[in-house]
Amino acid sequence: MLKGLDPLLNADLLYVLAAMGHGDELALVDRNFPAVSLGARVIRLEGVDAPRALEAILSVMPLDDMLDTPYTRMVDLGSAEIEESDVCREFIQIVERHEGPRWQIGRLDRFGFYDRTRAAFAVVVTGETRVNGSLLLTKGVVRPAEPIQPPPEAVQAGKAESGRSELEQADSVPAASS
Repeated sequence: MLKGLDPLLNADLLYVLAAMGHGDELALVDRNFPAVSLGARVIRLEGVDAPRALEAILSVMPLDDMLDTPYTRMVDLGSAEIEESDVCREFIQIVERHEGPRWQIGRLDRFGFYDRTRAAFAVVVTGETRVNGSLLLTKGVVRPAEPIQPPPEAVQAGKAESGRSELEQADSVPAASS
């Protein structure tokens, strides 16, 4: 058990997300997607829709901020689905909540999406029932955290300690008892 993690992030999914390097892709796909036949490493999140799975994934994985479109959806270029569907709008809202409104969602036709998925690090199959509820995510860099600053009183104590001579500091160390 771990604290602070979305409960959808099971051990298999956490392993994959941690093992991915920047630039690696993760396919998040609907339940009809042929993940196994594409030869991909498959993780199943049955009974969970794709937006809910995306929410969990983006809680720990940054998108690649060096790309114009670090997330790309599958579309049927021969239909009206090129326009944003409900599931697509949900994807955009979730990405913007986690990463800000800096990108437009990319679009790939079905067979282009299949090709990219063959090369993906892994595929997460959800219980999503909506048509083309699939998304490719490119992992970004986890930036170093800001260094933790000591409280001001610790800084002052450190300055006072460093102003004492080595002899004074040595005298203040308790002697070892025998």
